[in-house]
Amino acid sequence: MTEAPEDCLFCRMVAGEISPDVVRETDRTLAFRDINPQAPTHVLVVPKEHHATLGALAAADPGLTAELAAAAHAVAVQEGLATPEGPEPGYRLVANSGPQAGQTVHHVHLHVLGGRDLRWPPG
Repeated sequence: MTEAPEDCLFCRMVAGEISPDVVRETDRTLAFRDINPQAPTHVLVVPKEHHATLGALAAADPGLTAELAAAAHAVAVQEGLATPEGPEPGYRLVANSGPQAGQTVHHVHLHVLGGRDLRWPPG
């Protein structure tokens, strides 16, 4: 874990200083609706510990990386984008890492997107 910057938006949400629209929470993850949704369902899933990128999280805590992925899938099931048995109707997970990828909040987060046809390639 890296030291959380005082101005980290997601750390402030985890600390309760800012109230997001929470859809799911575990001991180590928090999921909330994106304030600028890019699909009918757009939920962000963050670890409660501060890690800047997915690569940094994977290097520091592979178990939490797996928990983050499991939490994202649980959100997809909860939101009707998948079933416990399979990925129907479907969803997309996005993890932007670094400025060229469009990461604007430097606290790792997964975007759970769905509810419409998501074309490839994105961007």
